[in-house]
Amino acid sequence: QVQFVESGGGLVQPGGSLTLSCAAFANTSELDNIYAMGWYRQAPGKPREMVGEVTRGGITTYLDRVRGRFSVSRDNAQNTVVLQMNELRPDDTGVYYCCARNIGMYGYWGQGTQVTVYS
Repeated sequence: QVQFVESGGGLVQPGGSLTLSCAAFANTSELDNIYAMGWYRQAPGKPREMVGEVTRGGITTYLDRVRGRFSVSRDNAQNTVVLQMNELRPDDTGVYYCCARNIGMYGYWGQGTQVTVYS
């Protein structure tokens, strides 16, 4: 089982920046099986949506509404993923979940950290 340690959530004003970090802990074989790591978010009453991910080879994918403002990076050796969020807007508010997957669907999820954009 993959365990996550997440940090960086909190309250930020519109237009501000926030950085979320996540480290994965598991057996070596489980960590080696991770193809991509990233972040999902969820607002109350809404489905989860993928914010961004980065593959083991460094390929990134972003939600259209955050592209150009958010950046995902990964340190394969440290099994960490970082979400740098800039020019934050109120509709970015939600619970952000660190996640990981192999070549299939996302199967590992963190506890989630609250991000609130409020003036």
